[in-house]
Amino acid sequence: MANTIGMVGAGLSCSTVKLSPRPSSQTSRRFCCVKMAVSLDEKKKNYTLQKSEEAFNAAKELMPGGVNSPVRAFKSVGGQPIFIDSVKGSHMWDIDGNEYIDYVGSWGPAIIGHADDEVLAALAETMKKGTSFGAPCLLENVLAEMVISAVPSIEMVRFVNSGTEACMGVLRLARAFTGRPKIIKFEGCYHGHADPFLVKAGSGVATLGLPDSPGVPKAATIDTLTAPYNDFSALEKLFETHKGEIAAIILEPVVGNSGFIPPKPDFLAAIRKLTKDNDALLIFDEVMTGFRLSYGGAQEYFGTTPDLTTLGKIIGGGLPVGAYGGRRDILEMVAPAGPMYQAGTLSGNPLAMTAGIHTLKRLQEPGSYEYLDKITGELVEGILDAGKKAGHAMCGGYIRGMFGFFFTEGPVHNFADAKTSDTDKFARFYRGMLEEGVYFAPSQFEAGFTSLAHSSEDIQKTIAAAESVLKRI
Repeated sequence: MANTIGMVGAGLSCSTVKLSPRPSSQTSRRFCCVKMAVSLDEKKKNYTLQKSEEAFNAAKELMPGGVNSPVRAFKSVGGQPIFIDSVKGSHMWDIDGNEYIDYVGSWGPAIIGHADDEVLAALAETMKKGTSFGAPCLLENVLAEMVISAVPSIEMVRFVNSGTEACMGVLRLARAFTGRPKIIKFEGCYHGHADPFLVKAGSGVATLGLPDSPGVPKAATIDTLTAPYNDFSALEKLFETHKGEIAAIILEPVVGNSGFIPPKPDFLAAIRKLTKDNDALLIFDEVMTGFRLSYGGAQEYFGTTPDLTTLGKIIGGGLPVGAYGGRRDILEMVAPAGPMYQAGTLSGNPLAMTAGIHTLKRLQEPGSYEYLDKITGELVEGILDAGKKAGHAMCGGYIRGMFGFFFTEGPVHNFADAKTSDTDKFARFYRGMLEEGVYFAPSQFEAGFTSLAHSSEDIQKTIAAAESVLKRI
């Protein structure tokens, strides 16, 4: 494999190839070190979340827990959830006027930066024609061609409206094509909130410490088998025990919903061989990694091609979207070409297609992924070095525009390892970083994301903030 994974630990450094910084649009945001220090001090002094607190108290009377997705409630980190007012580039502003450097990126879609001018202009033009047709439009063809030409496994694609919907569809398709009932997923991997996947799931399920979800009948999960991520022998045992019954293995090729956990060398290639030897399908859930680790996703980065792939986030450029695709002979089972039914009112809507097209066009520019690798490496190395100097047990890593770190000595190879993290310390670190103007995901068990809009100044300011916070927690 020509590519390398950036893995750094508290006592371990990782060298990064020197690349020239991304030109231009960032230069206008440069500021000197003296101004940076003053900004941090003033931010701490004036930091308030009074308006967010008032809004959250009102929201709790209107929506379960006051939010529309559980991790936003800050239950695992404590403190006051933030209500966002606006975003631009790599920054976001809350309703109290606080400014943050954002490493969540709307949970992944904002890889070229928030509210990109070219994307907004394209959306404005598209909206003049209407926001939804409920009928085919040419924009679907354009984005489909871009996805098929980029992702090695995809010969045909079906657009849907979310990552959850994509995983629901691909699971039904795998079972329909193989005629088998059982699937294997990995502990701590999250594939949306459909019933069959809520078994030892990651993301918000891991964040809130929920074992499974009430309301999911045993019949919905009886055919869901689980194994620890990066444990190939466990997979072999499952295939021996359930010979001829397993339709597919589904996995995040790089786990992002238990924190950032990359595969061990040859793990993905070994799974590919195992599924072929047992006439089962291999499904990569690339809702998070698709177009983020490389233009062709994790499968291009690692050189392992699955049978089916799910996508989301980036291909909608910040608008609701999902997709599943793969081998033509499998996709031709999907209605109306075949008997496996799946449909969606807003699937392929012109706004999501437009935002996706223009986001992918930007990612095609030379040097995009090299730039992401450079700044993400600097960020992770800087934070872990600061942790080491402050005496904290920490480990972490990155690939291109995706990263994570844990408050544990490591290494972290699976969800059980991730759970050895000091989550109380992470919560203190998280709240401290908010006061310094840095917004990470409000959970130890979520990956972080950089974008082409993040500048070297953003990275250095974040490292300086981390040094300050890590010294005092």
